[in-house]
Amino acid sequence: MTDLTIATHSGNFHADDVFSIAALKSILPPFKLIRTRDLGLIAKADIVVDVGGEYNPDTGRFDHHQRGGAGGRENGIPYSSFGLVWQKYGLALCKGNREVANAVDAGLVSTIDAIDCGHVEGVAKGISLSHTISMFNPTWQEDSDFDHCFDQAVGFASQLLLRFIATAEGGLNAKAIVAKAIDNAQDPRVIVLEKYTPWKKTVHALSDQALFMVYPSLSGQWMLQTVPVEPGSFEDRKSLPKAWAGLSDQAFKDLIDIDDAMFCHNGLFIAGAASFASIMKMAAISLEQQ
Repeated sequence: MTDLTIATHSGNFHADDVFSIAALKSILPPFKLIRTRDLGLIAKADIVVDVGGEYNPDTGRFDHHQRGGAGGRENGIPYSSFGLVWQKYGLALCKGNREVANAVDAGLVSTIDAIDCGHVEGVAKGISLSHTISMFNPTWQEDSDFDHCFDQAVGFASQLLLRFIATAEGGLNAKAIVAKAIDNAQDPRVIVLEKYTPWKKTVHALSDQALFMVYPSLSGQWMLQTVPVEPGSFEDRKSLPKAWAGLSDQAFKDLIDIDDAMFCHNGLFIAGAASFASIMKMAAISLEQQ
């Protein structure tokens, strides 16, 4: 039995109140949730989200609809209820890691805040996460319970929030690993990773010399991959040798005289070999090609 009561508004719901409750469920002990606009019930609640006309984190009030709003970020994006909740609880949800909390705010929270507050400049068009959450509301043709649909949306948002946190943490850890690999490279044109780690953003941010990445695949073979001119581009800083295009197995081995060479993609952006020594030989050959 819990003594903690959290209130949010009843009826139609949006991503900000849904994600706020998802975040609170992830960090607080079990609580009673009431969805209401009854001011008497709201006043008695321990925490109030997206209703009540008050922002005071010390007393658990997280609304942004009052005159003047509830403040905003330095980039101009105002806070919705999710942003206000994240300011108080986000760091704890990210296990005290400020970089992770900031990354989740930049990638998820601020976008939801911007859409909810109508501050949509710079927000990608199309079906957004906010729109997806809104689709959990029953349509005019459905005889559904709003509270039940809200619970479904919170369950969905809870899973997404955990994945956003994990992805942000993984991205920051990958950045540190790739930065170290760049610093330790014997040849700044060939960056070697001891295990596959997302590398493109970090390489483009920290190295304008890197041409090829070397790393082991999950299946154990070693890969040689080109560095694109910019993240998302299909143009490479330097392609693999043209003669390698589309070759595999014995034909590839015979061409380059490496007995455990495995393949080269027809697009000349990735090739594989069974051993580290061989993939480094392939990297050396690729560097020499004009």
